[in-house]
Amino acid sequence: MTLYMVISIVVFVVVYTLLITERMNKAVAVVLGACLYLLFHFIPFDNAVEHIDMNVIFLLIGMMMVVKITEQSGVFEYIAIKSAKMVKADPIAFLAVLFVITAFFSATLDNVTTVLLISPITLLLATQMEIGALPFVITVILSSNIGGTATLIGDPPNIMIGSAAGLSFMDFLVNLAPAILVISVITMSILILLFKKQLVVSDLNKKRIMAMDEKMMISNPKLMKKSLIVIGAVITGFLLNGILETEPSVIALAGAFSLVLWTKEDLEDVLKKVEWDTILFFVGLFIMVGVLQFTGVIDKLAALMTNMTKGNLQKTSTVLLFGSGFLSGILDNIPLVATFIPVVKIIGEATSVDAIQPIWWSLALGSCLGGNGTLVGASANVIMFGFARKNNIPLSFKGYLAYGIPLTLLTLVLSYIYVSLRYY
Repeated sequence: MTLYMVISIVVFVVVYTLLITERMNKAVAVVLGACLYLLFHFIPFDNAVEHIDMNVIFLLIGMMMVVKITEQSGVFEYIAIKSAKMVKADPIAFLAVLFVITAFFSATLDNVTTVLLISPITLLLATQMEIGALPFVITVILSSNIGGTATLIGDPPNIMIGSAAGLSFMDFLVNLAPAILVISVITMSILILLFKKQLVVSDLNKKRIMAMDEKMMISNPKLMKKSLIVIGAVITGFLLNGILETEPSVIALAGAFSLVLWTKEDLEDVLKKVEWDTILFFVGLFIMVGVLQFTGVIDKLAALMTNMTKGNLQKTSTVLLFGSGFLSGILDNIPLVATFIPVVKIIGEATSVDAIQPIWWSLALGSCLGGNGTLVGASANVIMFGFARKNNIPLSFKGYLAYGIPLTLLTLVLSYIYVSLRYY
């Protein structure tokens, strides 16, 4: 191991410690860490920029703009009250509904877009019920990553795996959806048990919510109609992504600026509402993980994991499942999967296409579900973390680990059982 590799690991651990202890703003810590790498030439600037996934960055900016314009119409308040009334203002029932809705939209759209659309509703409903929003926020984080695992388009790692392995939308649905369905039911049941005591709404608040007229929440009907039309067009664009052969970020930005033009919103005001600290966090994180990849740290980890299996496909599947699951909680799962894909391809050269498929499914399950381990494990987590901090919801990096680690370990064990029973 070279000196550059050792120092790059030390810097990463220090920054990660700052994130856990929350002694520094998350964006400041990560960007300073990235700058430190660049100042001392751990990676050439051009290479560092190449590691920034601009598709993710522009997708976030575009969807944040759309959401910020849309929320001015009052439509999120309408959805919050309507949802609460549908379940008779029962917060436990709503938590279950929230889990199902988030998981479904994460599977059919993608988890980043889903949490951007769902997050305002969670806060508004908690406010109306006069209870803490933390159980809803944690539910959205977990269900978005679980739901996104089920399909080709639900989570970026799946898109990368599908492209590399030549796997279709139906391949993912047939092979992963059954496991995700079981995992969803078990996880949702556990969350209800964990938060049951916190989800108590007084009869007075229930009656007050049931008496509310959700239609009165719409403050600007014209803006709502225009926003929903654009959101519908953007979602359609995501679903037709394969036919259009256009990056999701392009669709999101096109929708955002079309909405600005159509509604005559002041662009400067809209841009001020974009959560730039979250955007900068992603930029810094991509560079920092890129350095670990550039210096060979991630490659060594991948080689170490594959050497442990000695050519046994079932062992390889298990190591990739738990290894990618563990590492996805620490690193961002996008560059992590990018590193493991060539490793799986090399293994696949010595066997048949059918024999290697369980390895791909293990990588997908591990990298996507492992993202639930920490608040930096997946893009959706980072967005919800920023949302919570901005709205004074008591979600800390360290506090989340109490939920994220045990539930992630459980989902990985369930995935291992599923893969073992179905393919071996």
